[in-house]
Amino acid sequence: LPICFFKKMFKTALVAAAIATSANALSAERLHTISFEEHVGMHGLQFLQGSDEWKMRESLFDAELKRVKSHNAAGKSWKETINQFSHLNIKEKKALLGRSKTVHNEHVLTGTIPKRGKSDSDKRLHELPSSQDWRKHGIVTAVKDQGHCGSCWAFATTATIESHVAKASGLLFDLSVQQMAMCAPNPDHCGGTGNCEGSTAELGFDYVAKSTGMVEEYMYGYGAYYGNVTACDVPVGPPKAAIGGYVQLPTNELEPFQNALANEGPVAISVDASNWHAYDSGVFNGCDQKSPDIDHAVVAVGYGEDENGKYWIVRNSWSASWGEAGYIRLKRESSQDGVVCGADSTPADGTACESDLSPQDVCGTCGILFDTAYPTNAKAL
Repeated sequence: LPICFFKKMFKTALVAAAIATSANALSAERLHTISFEEHVGMHGLQFLQGSDEWKMRESLFDAELKRVKSHNAAGKSWKETINQFSHLNIKEKKALLGRSKTVHNEHVLTGTIPKRGKSDSDKRLHELPSSQDWRKHGIVTAVKDQGHCGSCWAFATTATIESHVAKASGLLFDLSVQQMAMCAPNPDHCGGTGNCEGSTAELGFDYVAKSTGMVEEYMYGYGAYYGNVTACDVPVGPPKAAIGGYVQLPTNELEPFQNALANEGPVAISVDASNWHAYDSGVFNGCDQKSPDIDHAVVAVGYGEDENGKYWIVRNSWSASWGEAGYIRLKRESSQDGVVCGADSTPADGTACESDLSPQDVCGTCGILFDTAYPTNAKAL
């Protein structure tokens, strides 16, 4: 149910900022020596040295660098870094996200299986495998970069379908995010107004279930990196993947979510990613849990545990240079009793439909349990 909104008013300043490579990842030592001038060159930013824009960005960068170093010195369970977002203000970082929150309660679509309650086949948490990582099963494609288009919903939906098709068929396709972003309708403006202005995973699943299927990336490449919206123009060539519908898991429930993640495959989720931008590594627990703001769509691909505690493994769409090769690990609760919940009081700036503005209870680290779904009857064509 997400959007990932990127306001075009920020595009000029940010165009090159998201084009980062893994070589841009900074070591702890480099955090103590990097200058703003080096940061500008590293990310190909087009700021005129000495201009008002330069001075403003340098001030933001210096404040962020100071904050990151202070965070890392505090010995928390995750590290932060300087990256392609470090010269942006809060409003600009927020504009990289965007998804609506309440649509999943209203979104009953014909021809799909939109919801299920707790299943008798669900195991208790202690009966499930202690860890699961679908990347190790060879059913997860490489992390991609949504760029300056509010298409996180399309990336999350497409990646989840890729994995479920691969699990069912043994064939791992790179499917067309462009097809999802430009062709999935959003008549009720749920999670945005569609395309680069946001939508939802449920709408994406519903589109594919009712269509002839998805084509491969090479047939219909991603052309919306800079926020360009074009008409839906799916090639005549044969589609490679299809689904029959989707399952929407019970809202804010830990056990059904972990059962699905353990047994069914990756799950499309919606989260509060407003504090994710500087994430580098470790188990993240830095969201506002009292007043979460669901604003981003991503994919849960597994769970595990290390010396920092239990975690969920989450795939993002900000390129492989961000976080742990494009992934973030979020703190995972051990029982429903331990799940922290909060109230999202601003549903209009996330995934809700236009008329759906009621505050929503949101549970789990960064709201990970709030809105979770996966496709059914996936198959290769």
